[in-house]
Amino acid sequence: MDYESLQDLYLHELKDLYGVEKQIYRALPKVIKHASSPQLKQALEHHREQTKTQSERLDRIFERMGKSTRGSRCKAMDGMVEECEDWMDQEAQPEVMDSGLIAQMQRVEHYEMAAYGCARTYAQVLGLKEDEKLLDQTLHEEAETDKKLTSLAEKINAEAAAPAHAEHPA
Repeated sequence: MDYESLQDLYLHELKDLYGVEKQIYRALPKVIKHASSPQLKQALEHHREQTKTQSERLDRIFERMGKSTRGSRCKAMDGMVEECEDWMDQEAQPEVMDSGLIAQMQRVEHYEMAAYGCARTYAQVLGLKEDEKLLDQTLHEEAETDKKLTSLAEKINAEAAAPAHAEHPA
């Protein structure tokens, strides 16, 4: 694809985001299975449902543009999913596993927030008010998920750091 305009870049970003959402949706069941904290499982299940809704929002944007969602697979997300799978293959105490899963998922959230922020700005500059609104809604959901994960991490990381789980207790 040639990038001759911001519209071309915007379309590229949207296709990347669509690929990201599909990749996350497929990866989350395995992450949920590896989580031991009921609160973390619940947060991840909720995020999976949000991910489906976020894909549907992107579908609406593509439909309005008369463009296909095909053609993009996010290599960065491939790498993050691979790293998460590598983490899940490790032997770890449940709280330590959960702490690592949260770290992996927050990397994903931060990537999504950056990408949605860029796409929203492109929509704004291009005068695509409805797109801007939909992308902003998703951006806020991603930020809320990140905050929820941070809150869970504060609790779970403390549990993982408890002397019973430390290799060299103080």
